[in-house]
Amino acid sequence: MTDTVETDEATAPPTKRQRQAAQIAEAASGRIGWMLLKILLLAIVDAVALYAVFVLFTHQEWLVLGIVVAVTVLVNYIYFSRKRIPAKYLTPGIIFLVVFQVFTLLYTGYIGFTNYGTGHNGDKDQAISSLLASAQERVEDSPTYPVTVVEQFGTLGLLVTDPESGDASVGTAEQPLQEVDATMEGDKAVAVDGWTTLTFADVLSRSGQIEQLSVQYSDDPNDGAIRTPDGQSGYLYISTLEYDETADAIIDTQTGEVYSDIGTGAFTAEDGTELLPGWQITVGFDNFVRAVTDETIRGPLISVTIWTFAFALISVATTFFLGLLLALVFNNTRMRFRNGYRIILILPYAFPAFLSALVWAGMMNESFGFINQVLLGGAEIPWLTDPVLAKVSVLLVNLWLGFPYMFLVCMGALQGIPEDVNEAAVMDGANPWQIFRRIKLPLLLVTVAPLLISSFAFNFNNFNLIYMLTNGGPRFSDVSIPVGHTDILISMVYKVAFTGQTRDYGLASAFTILIFIVVATISIVSFRKTKALEELN
Repeated sequence: MTDTVETDEATAPPTKRQRQAAQIAEAASGRIGWMLLKILLLAIVDAVALYAVFVLFTHQEWLVLGIVVAVTVLVNYIYFSRKRIPAKYLTPGIIFLVVFQVFTLLYTGYIGFTNYGTGHNGDKDQAISSLLASAQERVEDSPTYPVTVVEQFGTLGLLVTDPESGDASVGTAEQPLQEVDATMEGDKAVAVDGWTTLTFADVLSRSGQIEQLSVQYSDDPNDGAIRTPDGQSGYLYISTLEYDETADAIIDTQTGEVYSDIGTGAFTAEDGTELLPGWQITVGFDNFVRAVTDETIRGPLISVTIWTFAFALISVATTFFLGLLLALVFNNTRMRFRNGYRIILILPYAFPAFLSALVWAGMMNESFGFINQVLLGGAEIPWLTDPVLAKVSVLLVNLWLGFPYMFLVCMGALQGIPEDVNEAAVMDGANPWQIFRRIKLPLLLVTVAPLLISSFAFNFNNFNLIYMLTNGGPRFSDVSIPVGHTDILISMVYKVAFTGQTRDYGLASAFTILIFIVVATISIVSFRKTKALEELN
């Protein structure tokens, strides 16, 4: 009997209090799990922020450091608060929006009003240090300084021991020597807190960087710098250029030539000769003025702009009408195997565009391309090297890449038109052309017009096709920027900023601002015009 009672108690359903206790325990375990996950994620964020703070503090980037600290504190406050529920969902998106969109736009706009580029990358102090370091010569009677190569946050430095006093100092290419308390082995400092001492093997593997390393002896750049050829012994080097802080000028001690700061971001002699590197300054609208007044820039800029508009307009028109034509053909319900044909037609759209462009570039090669050698029986047609044929080739390849998208869009739009409309038009005596022109096309444009505008904006900045197919060539002659006949504005911006011996980020950013204004203006006007089509609905 007792066993039966115990069995009944074991199999009895849980009471209300037991169920409540189980629910509380389950909820508590769930909250603890989410809390641990939140703490782990915030710990990762805080660790990254802490590393960024150390790096920014080392480089004395106070503004960015303050922003990083403020954002990190705000994020921790939001996610540890039991309230602020909407902010917890909005914070990640807002941070990514600000970093990758707002900051990028504002910084690009700022660079467009500066002389930032090759020879003008840093500030004035860095330019002075670089100029003096570039003209350094070893002092003949320089004492030998025992040195140890150290590293901090990826930056190389020298731990230098004064052979007379025995004091230890550490410095980098950007920071002059500063006295520190170091660990000594005999008469040589070998380690210092906060720095990692490089092993002999590391010194050998990075000998090239170490030989180029120049550490200023003091805050006065005219006192020279310590350099080491082997990572063991350092010597004093004095520059043949001397900086006169009172006159704010660089003096060549060998020739006596004086280079003054005349406000152009570089020390300049009376005959106009500049000492580079210079430094970054704000130049206002000079980049925009130079783009329209410098003949070597204005000429290719006008040609590239005209071609960019022509390329975008022709690409949109040809892809749309070919896609519409095919959509009308394959929308006929009496056609057999329609699905198979549709799959074949959208294949160009299924492959990555940059790979397709590379394949077409190979097939259009003048010497061994498939088109010339196989289809045209060994002809030597310069598809990609002749200015006119290269543009035709770009348009043909873009037509091949773009018509499947328009085909799909038009097919969907046509299938969305009620069949009753066609039947009513036929009953009224309209022929197929009238039905298409007066009924189908206007209704089609209601759906397709915004997509045509976005297609124009896409082709206006279709960098992949131009870069992969022709690389912008053939190149213009007698111009100061490396652009060609098939370059569009965006590829020209890329070349001005990242190719050639001189990289002019300021001029490239100015071009980017102009592109943004043009595309934004066209898009706004076009979208306003398309509102008239909505009345057709």
